[in-house]
Amino acid sequence: MPQAALETLFLSYAAEHPADAARALEALSPADAAPLFEELPSRVGGSVLERMSPSAAAALLGHLGPEFMPKLLRPLESRHSAAILHQLEDAAREAALSGFGEAQAKRIRALLQYSQDTAGGMMKTRITSLRIDLTAAQAIARLRRAPRTTLYYLYVTDSDGRLLGVLNMRELLLAGPKDPIEPLVRRELVTVPATLPRSELVNLVRERRFVALPVVDSEGYLLGVVKSDELMTAIEEGAFSDLQKMVGAGEDERALSPVSLVIRKRLPWLYINLATAFLAAAVVGLFEGTIERVTALAVLLPVVAGQGGNTGAQSLAVVMRGMALRELMPGSTRRLLTKEGVAAFVNGVAVAAGTSIAVFLWDGRVSLATIIGLAMIVNMTAAGLSGAVIPLILRAMGRDPAQSSSIFLTTVTDVVGFASFLGFAALFMPAAE
Repeated sequence: MPQAALETLFLSYAAEHPADAARALEALSPADAAPLFEELPSRVGGSVLERMSPSAAAALLGHLGPEFMPKLLRPLESRHSAAILHQLEDAAREAALSGFGEAQAKRIRALLQYSQDTAGGMMKTRITSLRIDLTAAQAIARLRRAPRTTLYYLYVTDSDGRLLGVLNMRELLLAGPKDPIEPLVRRELVTVPATLPRSELVNLVRERRFVALPVVDSEGYLLGVVKSDELMTAIEEGAFSDLQKMVGAGEDERALSPVSLVIRKRLPWLYINLATAFLAAAVVGLFEGTIERVTALAVLLPVVAGQGGNTGAQSLAVVMRGMALRELMPGSTRRLLTKEGVAAFVNGVAVAAGTSIAVFLWDGRVSLATIIGLAMIVNMTAAGLSGAVIPLILRAMGRDPAQSSSIFLTTVTDVVGFASFLGFAALFMPAAE
């Protein structure tokens, strides 16, 4: 199909289905996506850009040049613009902001102060509030002029913008036109600081079931609101990102992401995994003579390692969930480790019994059945503890607990499994021969 016809078709497609167009552009390299995107009108381009992942949108804008950025980002909600600009270098970010109006640039700069995983990074800054010195008639007139998209609750502030309380719509409508709204304001109000982490924000929304929560700074100034439905969407995306990071894939990688992005995000962790695999192989190499004498050991090695891997993955999944939902309170570490260690040990004994019976029926040697049973108990207990300890250690180091935890866990279960199984064999098998 000629390039001109392709661009016309994509324009029509993007105007009708901006979300699908965003996914299609993410599947292309930025260099290939830029010519298609460049032909879109600003309104359509902004709608498509808003639905792309921030990293993909930033990469695309980088190929288009700084002159396109303000035109495309201006129609977007400030929060979306800030999320995209977060991905750019300082120079490119400042060049883009210079093309915004003063008021919008100020809002975006305020959002850029906060991490995207905090209330400040997720809030909507366009919000209609009422000053406390208004009468009922003035407040109603103010609400009628306000865009509907900026109305969540009727927040009331002082003349400087400090949040004072919330106003009930029914009480406002029943008040006399000249009645001041100050006596109607409810001062008991749940607010969240702009620096509140997303995980704590989720718990608050679940407990209170608010449609939106007001975000304030350290001095009580109203900065914006976080909508509960958008927060839940962000949580879903975060859960999938954590799942990808646990296995060494990039958190912003999509099913149809360009091959270059896939390679860049995955290859470093594949090298780390390769290094850990050599470590496990080195452990096996220490017992090469033992394996030569008892070849059945080589057949059974994957059984020991596999059961340890499954046990550790179960523990890791539960601990990661506990971290995400704030179930792990300060001081609960010992209780957690005790629970996971005891559960893994008991499960290890139960699985070891079944494994030993199966190995005895297959091989006929009591020594081999005993050795694999002992190794199974040791490895499964170590795996259960490791699945709990690894994310705790990463969090204590200030790193993301989800970041490739499963790779580190696999290393532990392979090394401990191989070392225990072959070590017991080296100790007991010669005496049994």
